[in-house]
Amino acid sequence: MYYIHIDCNSYFASCEIASRPELEGKAVVVANDNENGGGVILALNAEAKALGLTRGIPLFKVRKKLEAEHVEICTADHRKYRRISKEIMDGVVEQGIVQDFVQYSVDEFFGTLPLDDPDELRFYAAKVRDLIWENNHIAVGCGLSQSYTLAKVATHFAKRHKGYDGICILPPEKREKALALLAVGEVWGVGRQNRKHLESAGMRTALDLAKAPEAQIVKLLNTAGVHTWLELNGKPAVTLASHERQKSIMQSHTFAVMINEKEGLEEAVAGFASRCAAALRHQESLCSVVTVFVATNRYRDDLAQYRNKATCKLEKPSSDTSVIIKAATALLDTLYRQGYMYKQAGVVLSGIEPDEGHQLDLFSVENDERRQRLMSVADSINHKFGPDSITFGKH
Repeated sequence: MYYIHIDCNSYFASCEIASRPELEGKAVVVANDNENGGGVILALNAEAKALGLTRGIPLFKVRKKLEAEHVEICTADHRKYRRISKEIMDGVVEQGIVQDFVQYSVDEFFGTLPLDDPDELRFYAAKVRDLIWENNHIAVGCGLSQSYTLAKVATHFAKRHKGYDGICILPPEKREKALALLAVGEVWGVGRQNRKHLESAGMRTALDLAKAPEAQIVKLLNTAGVHTWLELNGKPAVTLASHERQKSIMQSHTFAVMINEKEGLEEAVAGFASRCAAALRHQESLCSVVTVFVATNRYRDDLAQYRNKATCKLEKPSSDTSVIIKAATALLDTLYRQGYMYKQAGVVLSGIEPDEGHQLDLFSVENDERRQRLMSVADSINHKFGPDSITFGKH
């Protein structure tokens, strides 16, 4: 059996081009908004990258270049990206080739193929790749190997070398050669801080990590690091469920038009809190800590600057939208200052724990069950008709 990883190429930009075929072959960037001095490049296609543009650059810094090179600027539409992602998911499931197919993120998917022959693997992976292109006009990279992590390694090469035609199969006999070519910081599950620990211990490549003694990995990285180490050695150890249950959940936005009224900021924060709560329920978790942050536009030197955050602990862990909105808006009350033009705000949930077996208050069981049914109905409607089809007030 081989694990397969499917990663959409330049996903946000690809979605925009799929929606507007006239953009095909043109340089395209996707920005969070187009306000003068405010927008930041979130994604870009190969043609835009060839011009030297990169993610994270404020639009005002490259405005002249964008105009001179006739680069198309698209405003990010996350609802569209989620819809297309679901269409990809549904199409591959209906095709029936990939087994255990799951969505890992908006532009990444995992599954398995019960095959070992490289020619057969390539044949069926090509069918999946071609289906996504035909249905959604989204190009993807496919990696196949003996574990999820190695499949991600294979995708790394599939997307960077045209000779693979979007599909890289990494069998055991080629594993060490591939890992020797991959920087340790590029390994799935190795974050920035872990990369520093590994490099300070002399591990520069993925192969260095794979060949290190298990005891050293335990000391440097903890249990999750051991799972990565096992996977690099071809021994499946990662379950996607463990990755899906995030340790913190955040929703934030850089506003297209700056906000100075408290009511507008409160509406935005309530929306972020609502989506965070839905994500919390999706991974069957509860949170005990809520954080809210606000910030002005740091690129506007002509405006007064202010940024701050506040945190509170809930009376008991919860995934109830109303509880989380109430906590978030109360925090905003302590943060809001008149006289500032707010460019960004966000909500972060932490102190996350599984909701199974959670101790309920004896006198609130019935009410909790009623609230859970209400949340379930709201989630179902929002899933069917789109995010924010049903929203909650703060009380």
